[in-house]
Amino acid sequence: MILIGLTGSIGMGKSTTAAMFREAGVPVYDADAAVHDLYDTGGAAVGPVGEAFPGVVRDRKVDREALRQAVLGKPDELKRLNAIVHPLVGSDRIGFFAKAEADGADMVVLDIPLLFETGGHVNVDAIVVASAPAGLQRERVLARPGMTPERLDAILAQQLADAEKRARAHFVVDTSRGLEPARIQVAEIIAAMRDPQTRPARDR
Repeated sequence: MILIGLTGSIGMGKSTTAAMFREAGVPVYDADAAVHDLYDTGGAAVGPVGEAFPGVVRDRKVDREALRQAVLGKPDELKRLNAIVHPLVGSDRIGFFAKAEADGADMVVLDIPLLFETGGHVNVDAIVVASAPAGLQRERVLARPGMTPERLDAILAQQLADAEKRARAHFVVDTSRGLEPARIQVAEIIAAMRDPQTRPARDR
C-alpha cells in the first residue's frame, strides 16, 4: 500500500486538501481527529495526560485549551506530552491501515500537521505539503474565533517553516488559487503515485 504524508502549517488549506483526497476515493487518516477522540470522555489519553499535567482534565475529558497553555513555549513539556500521545495515535492508525487494506485501497493519506516535526516523514512514500502565501495564511487564521496575532506567532514558532516544508516535499498543493485548481493538483498527485514511472523514490 502506498503511504502519502499530507502536512502544512496552520491556515494553509491542509484540511481542504485532505477532503479532496477523500472525494477522490483515497482513505485519509486524520491525526488531529484521532487525538481529539483520545482526549474526549473515555479516551485512552485522558488518564495519563491528566497525571502528567494536573488540572487539564475537566468533566472527564482533556481541556485542550488548558493543555495548550501547559505546553505552549515549553519544549520539554511538549516532548513529554508527545511521548504519551504518539504511541496511542500509532495504535489507532494500525486499525485504520487494516480497514483500508480490507477495503482494497491501493494508497492512503496520513493527514499529520506535524509530519516533519515528529519524524513521521521518514515512514511515508511521498510527502504532500499544502501551502499558500504568508499573507493569505495570516488572513485565514486571524479570521478564526479567538485567534490573535500573538497566538498565531506562538503556534508558528512550534512548526517547521513553510519554505522548509515545501523544499522537502515531493508535491506542493497551492491552495491560494481556488478549489478547482487544488482539486486538479490532487488528482495529478494520485495519478503520479499510481504510476511506478512517476512515483518518487523514498529519499527524504
